[in-house]
Amino acid sequence: MTSRLRQRLGVDVPVRALFTSPTVATLAAAVRELETADEAPLVPADRDNGPLPLSFAQQRLWFLDQLTPGSAEYLVPFGLRVRGKLDVSALGAAFTGLVTRHEVLRTRFVTDGSGRPAQVVDAPWVVTPVVHDVRALPAADREQAASDIMATEARRPFELDGGRLLRVDVVRVADDDQFVLLALHHIVSDGWSSGILARELRELYAAAVAGREALLPELPLQYADFAVWQREQLSGEFLEDQLAYWRERLAGVATLELPTDHGRSAEREGAEGDTVYFSVPSEVAEGLRTAASGQGASLFMALLAVFQIVLARYCRQDDIAVGTPIAGRNRAETEDLIGFFVNTLVLRTDLSGDPAFTELLARVKDTALGAYDHQDLPFERLVDELAPGRDLSRNPLFQTLFVFQNTPDGEAWSLPGLAVEQVGVGGQDAKFDLQLTATEADGELLAALEFRTDLFERATIERLAGHLTTLAASVAATPGARLSELNMLTVGERREVLVDWNGVTGPYPDTATIHRLIEERVTARPDAIAVTQGDHRWTYADINARANRLAHHLRDIGVRPDTLVAVCLERSPELIATLLGILKAGAAFVPLDPDYPVDRIAYMVEDTGTPLIVTSSDLAGRLPDTVDRLLVDTQWPAGPEDNPQPVASPDDLAYVIYTSGSTGRPKGVALEHRGVVNYLHWCDRNYPALIPGGVGSILYSSVTFDLTITALFLPLIQGRQLAIPVAGPDQTAFDAAIDLICTNTPISFLKATPSHLEVLAAHLEARGARHHITTIVAGGENLTPQLVARLLDASSTQTTISNEYGATEGSVANVMSLTTAPDPHGGTTTLGRAVTNTTAYVVDHHNQPAPVGVPGHALLGGICLARHYHRRPELTAQRFTPNPLAPPRPTPASTTPATSSSGVPTARWSSSAASTTRSSCAATASNSARSRTPWPPTPTSTPPPSPSARTPPATNSSPPTPSPPPDTHPPPANSAPISSSSCPTT
Repeated sequence: MTSRLRQRLGVDVPVRALFTSPTVATLAAAVRELETADEAPLVPADRDNGPLPLSFAQQRLWFLDQLTPGSAEYLVPFGLRVRGKLDVSALGAAFTGLVTRHEVLRTRFVTDGSGRPAQVVDAPWVVTPVVHDVRALPAADREQAASDIMATEARRPFELDGGRLLRVDVVRVADDDQFVLLALHHIVSDGWSSGILARELRELYAAAVAGREALLPELPLQYADFAVWQREQLSGEFLEDQLAYWRERLAGVATLELPTDHGRSAEREGAEGDTVYFSVPSEVAEGLRTAASGQGASLFMALLAVFQIVLARYCRQDDIAVGTPIAGRNRAETEDLIGFFVNTLVLRTDLSGDPAFTELLARVKDTALGAYDHQDLPFERLVDELAPGRDLSRNPLFQTLFVFQNTPDGEAWSLPGLAVEQVGVGGQDAKFDLQLTATEADGELLAALEFRTDLFERATIERLAGHLTTLAASVAATPGARLSELNMLTVGERREVLVDWNGVTGPYPDTATIHRLIEERVTARPDAIAVTQGDHRWTYADINARANRLAHHLRDIGVRPDTLVAVCLERSPELIATLLGILKAGAAFVPLDPDYPVDRIAYMVEDTGTPLIVTSSDLAGRLPDTVDRLLVDTQWPAGPEDNPQPVASPDDLAYVIYTSGSTGRPKGVALEHRGVVNYLHWCDRNYPALIPGGVGSILYSSVTFDLTITALFLPLIQGRQLAIPVAGPDQTAFDAAIDLICTNTPISFLKATPSHLEVLAAHLEARGARHHITTIVAGGENLTPQLVARLLDASSTQTTISNEYGATEGSVANVMSLTTAPDPHGGTTTLGRAVTNTTAYVVDHHNQPAPVGVPGHALLGGICLARHYHRRPELTAQRFTPNPLAPPRPTPASTTPATSSSGVPTARWSSSAASTTRSSCAATASNSARSRTPWPPTPTSTPPPSPSARTPPATNSSPPTPSPPPDTHPPPANSAPISSSSCPTT
């Protein structure tokens, strides 16, 4: 429209004026205020002074061809299925007419005397379609053979200096059925050109069949004339104004970090592409159109906003830059020319602040109109000017493209007397990481996602298509909703990640405390060995009696439930008895590592407000002298050895463990018996203790780490032996543990970080030794399949690897997977599912559930959660909140935000911090995506990367879904819903 106004009125009317002028009268007023355009007219160039220059866009493609000669990346294929009697001679004559009519189709791109590219227009040449005949093949094989031929021909490169950048192939599959492939190089064609090709080919073919002259108007200008005019115009003050806008607009633009299925190669060259087709129902498209018109925006802008929301959630970014091609034909003289006019605009949108979709649409509209007002700057000049950091693996400035096709009506491919259907052509290279193409057809939106197969699996992009469709439906239903309230998961996905993979409930000793479970073992086998350290052996009766004496003493001095008693001891039987004695007294213990810096110990003692520290004579000097001490080596109390009357309940505190303080001062996390008992019960069910005469586990790590809780208490609850290794000179405790493991002593389970397990595997391999560990529990770091394989190979028994995931804010570990074989195709070992009576969700920065494969924060819920941060009420209130995702019950008909009435608390933590982070939001449900109808879009004009990049609230009341059976065994690693690459363990 702007080009027609310029042609008729001599006035350059900005696109913005069209959007801000809702009536003809207001547009007329705007036109009167505009000055007469002072651009030079577009006229035929002088052809007598030698070769003409290339346009800026052509020069970019020429340079890339020089850089990677023979590349098929910028071929533009059109595949047609033609049914009926095709006249191949007439088809050749029609294409010959196109070549005669459009100089660009007979142009050679050469190098002049100074090494610069130039274009030379040759005389018309005769186009002869190449015919491939597969009719001799069995009927069932013909279409595949035709598809293979077309894919091969569509990738056969052109020589730019040859002057014949158009190729036609015909593949006959029956007497009246054939495929036609038209291939061009992008340097002579773009998306708009496809409509011209279709329209003129139809007339030229009809004329050739009828033996008459084609009825096509003369072309007063050719593409080369535009190339000369463009270079003359793009200079001086006009150029500087364009550059100034884009410098400001794109300053500091962020790289879009899409989560990929495969690692990115160092250089992006000829990446193979694939395409997923889908559709958006007409009622959703109409809703988007209505939402857009309400903001004075276009459907293109609404779709761009939807696309950017999905990208923001996938990438966890609020600064999203997307490229979009623009026809580049803002002068009416160019509208009937075949050629490479297309330019690329970078549309950068700020999604921060959780705006309503209507507000975001206003931002997108402003961005788009500003870009349209400054569309004359070629993309390659923009890249040269901004000089983004060299990254040969990515396109500069943007990595995803959005194309909304709105070429003039009536330009679909057709030939008189024949039935013509456009078909996709396989084997094409993808120019961008991801490209979304959409077009309107009979009210609905037909869309395609083209992607690089070296980065993404097809299933990933199919899920993304579902997310786009679902989010579009959510926006259409509630355009005034904030971004955090919009849903993009399909109903099936939402049920899967929130219900099927969570909410497993089951029985556990819900009236028990940790020490009461151990007392049951004392009663059953009092003479069994409980703890060993070197030559020392303590029976269950010994440990229990010693703990009881301490417990009675603590009761006598006023210790009560939830009293915090600090413990600073080396690993020893006295440490075990001390912890049990504190628990039996009804109190909670606070472990202090003797190796901690003195100031950290002093801080923890002061922060807890503990009235007593249980320690030893050799460690007393490292402790504050302002708090009473009890020395285990000289002051262990005498007194009753019977079990004290229970006073602690499952809801009383068991211990307070401090975080590392890596994100600020350390925080004390207060854990109750209930959550720890539930966790230990799960471990008891899944880490079997069936080896007679063996070791339950090895206590080598500091009790200040919550992973030690498992090794410390689980063997005693199972009635097994807890071995405390004695380190020799220049040995660590883990070195001593390795010595024990290498003797092939039967061990029920060993818990360690993958870093420690790497050391263990190396020792086993170096010594030629085997281990006899029934369960190896890994936690705290990413566990690789390679390490799993090494540990399994070194086993002399049937070993299970448990990959645990948790946070200090929960009871030890809350998500686990069990596997007896590594995944040979995996880059990591999956984390598994939430343990019984626990929920674990991966959510985005709006607390919406993240799809499979998309990184996010882990949102933890259930009885595993800590009570609070000790003496940090504001932080506790901020990060321990009612569950915003309490199991949803989505129904296919629901499209409104669903709020939860659950009071179950949750806490959230991220891979970048040891502390939890939370913000509230409502869960939503939406209609399921409509079935997707494949469609072959017209090949789009996708300008290549710059040379510089290559050269350095209604409540849902649905009935609840039945829970899975109690204590369901976690799935194998390759079927677990949470990946450690998405949520690194803490």
